[in-house]
Amino acid sequence: MKEYYYDKLLNIKTRGTQRTFPDSSHHNPYQPTSYRALEALFQAYHLKPSDHVVDFGCGKGRLSFYIYYFYHVTVTGVEMNRSLYNEAIRNRRRYLDQTQEHTDKIHFQHGMAEAYRVDPSDNRFYFFNPFSVEIFMKVIHNILHSAAEYKRDIELIVYYGSDEYVDYLENNTAFELKKEITLSHIFNGDPYDRFLIYRLGTEMDPWSDRLR
Repeated sequence: MKEYYYDKLLNIKTRGTQRTFPDSSHHNPYQPTSYRALEALFQAYHLKPSDHVVDFGCGKGRLSFYIYYFYHVTVTGVEMNRSLYNEAIRNRRRYLDQTQEHTDKIHFQHGMAEAYRVDPSDNRFYFFNPFSVEIFMKVIHNILHSAAEYKRDIELIVYYGSDEYVDYLENNTAFELKKEITLSHIFNGDPYDRFLIYRLGTEMDPWSDRLR
């Protein structure tokens, strides 16, 4: 019911999954974060209007519309699949028609995540297991490079993160685990159904000797 309710509320179409697999073995098929999971996340994790969120592998844009509607943060969705990107653009048009807003805070970019140029204002990054750890490492490197140039508090929101993601972050970067939000009680006891929040504070060196 929540899938229908929120899509209707936001006047968007984000239900369903990708029927065909991506051409690259490094990329996973589109699956939107369930609205039940998003509700649980934002009961325990809070965004400020000054935050800028980047969603890698945004698909049709569900996360972007949800968090803009409730928090009015600037959001950027990055999507490599042209068809899904076009759906996100159509959803943006539907959302703005519904709300009669004229906002410049909802953005979508078509392209590879590792090619995304991290803006100095970007400070919250969302990953729902969108690609292999090899690509993840490149994206994190770009984020760390930006953090070294423009000091700011940065957080990663990792949903359903693989062991490889977790191992890389905890053993090869300066990011530190801030919070774990477990959803296994909601989704049939799956231990990977959780949000992991990693933080890189302004007092931390992005290129510390933990980064190898």
